Amino acid sequence: MEQTIFFPPEWYPQSAVQLTWPHEETDWQTLLDEVIPCFVAIAKEIIKREKLLIVCRSEKEVREQLGEVNYEQILFRELESNDTWARDHGAVSVFENGEPVVYDFVFNGWGMKFPANDDNQINTGLFCTDTFKKEVRKVCMYPFVLEGGSIESDGAGTLLTTSECLMSNNRNDYLNEEQLEYHLKEIFGVERVLWLNNGYLAGDDTDSHIDTLARFCRKDAIAYVKCTDEADEHYPELREMEKELMAFTQLNGESYELYALPMADPVEWEGERLPATYANFLIINGAVLLPYYNSPKDAIAKSVLQQVFPDREIVGINCLPLIKQHGSLHCVTMQYPENFI
Repeated sequence: MEQTIFFPPEWYPQSAVQLTWPHEETDWQTLLDEVIPCFVAIAKEIIKREKLLIVCRSEKEVREQLGEVNYEQILFRELESNDTWARDHGAVSVFENGEPVVYDFVFNGWGMKFPANDDNQINTGLFCTDTFKKEVRKVCMYPFVLEGGSIESDGAGTLLTTSECLMSNNRNDYLNEEQLEYHLKEIFGVERVLWLNNGYLAGDDTDSHIDTLARFCRKDAIAYVKCTDEADEHYPELREMEKELMAFTQLNGESYELYALPMADPVEWEGERLPATYANFLIINGAVLLPYYNSPKDAIAKSVLQQVFPDREIVGINCLPLIKQHGSLHCVTMQYPENFI
């Protein structure tokens, strides 16, 4: 029997979302008082709608930080971690012949930029502690390096990604673009890969992850970051990215419905511009969690996403603390489809 693989889109019904909690030995060491309330806010919104998997060093410590919440919705797993970016060290979920499977890719700190020895063992640790339902199978994808933030699925045969990330040095440089695309099609069961060759954010450590720039919202719709300020350093690249998106067509030949999210106002810290982006939202059951940056543009981004997701609540969460370590809301989460956890 021919194997069929389905890579569900983010809007597919979910069983849980994973957070990997900050602690004093992560890069958050000097910022814990700022960032913990952000994680708590994300956690509280998730448990209103689905289960929450918290990977942490100390369950007792996290409970003290969360306070009075519905703990029946939370699954704690005490595991070591280097950092908190669950989107990139978390397992990627697919269905093979209808059966639930999680792919465990190599996470090497975004091309060996940062330590990842503990993060890279979290998925194995979750399986060893019976986190997933017994019918879920883990497939080791080594030596292939891949981060969840670098790929977007429409659930209908198309993968969206960036060449800047997937073709970067220190990830899979033993593969050329043709080989890499073939491999992606094979493991995710997609018919094609759409490559964005333009677009970046200053301060981004990921080599232009797709989840900072453009996101599938439906199989026929993409939300993306649009820069209208010609004096902004991002304007030329993001304008070229917009042209690429306009030229893309669906498998049926029709153009995509494009929704322009505003370019976030510049945020600087310690003399460096940070990668604030409204594209780093998280779709969960019944809602979309949207990063806010204490800007009038927060309301504009919320209005755009409400048009895209008329049947979901759009919930803003202050993510100014998160971007001090060069990531945002989507970057610290990883969703698992229904019947996985």
